[in-house]
Amino acid sequence: MSEPLLELSQVSFTYPGAAGAVLEALDLRFEATQRIGLFGPNGSGKTTLLHVIMGLLRPQSGMVRHKGREVATERDFREVRRSIGMLLQNADDQIIYPTVLDDVAFGPLNRGLPGEAARELAEQTLAMLGLEGFGDRLAHRLSGGEKKLVSLAGVLAMEPDALLLDEPTGGLDPATRERLVEILERLGKPMIIISHDWDFLAHVTDTYYSIGNGRLIRNPDLILHRHVHGHPMGDHEHHHH
Repeated sequence: MSEPLLELSQVSFTYPGAAGAVLEALDLRFEATQRIGLFGPNGSGKTTLLHVIMGLLRPQSGMVRHKGREVATERDFREVRRSIGMLLQNADDQIIYPTVLDDVAFGPLNRGLPGEAARELAEQTLAMLGLEGFGDRLAHRLSGGEKKLVSLAGVLAMEPDALLLDEPTGGLDPATRERLVEILERLGKPMIIISHDWDFLAHVTDTYYSIGNGRLIRNPDLILHRHVHGHPMGDHEHHHH
């Protein structure tokens, strides 16, 4: 049995001054083959969980392992951030540069790709997301849905092993949401997606959790939900572990 991509054991996190813990002795195994959907009310700790995985918040207790190795210091988490791409809930928090191409090329340049290659990768990534010719556009002039796709392009241009997506369909019109479903299905990368959109999760993820009392709760219900709506991949079977 190979090491999971990520493992959290007995992780507890409380915000300073808050009454109760948001995450309490939480365990998570995230295998390199999995697409996990996380849903549940706001404030239940889903975003906090992603931030703990990325080292943006440090738990008061418990352990985070990446590919079998404990990660605890800022330096350790830099390795995690190279390997795992995270899409923030608000695209405006993620887009740094005024023009779209500069923004998407930032990651590859930062990773040491020469300028020409970084631009090319940025252009290919934009084209894959249906944003061909968007390179010269000003980010602040884009619609909410376009911004969301540009911030996703920035994450994908880093060529991560896995993705953490926080409310990726927020602000998307139906056509763009459909496109996102297609893109994520085609990518075939392991991912953890936070979403309120059950139908979206039913298309792109296969394991469902919500957070209750600070812990992950496995939810089988979406499987039924998916069969009711049919599935774009045609007939398929569920593999129960």
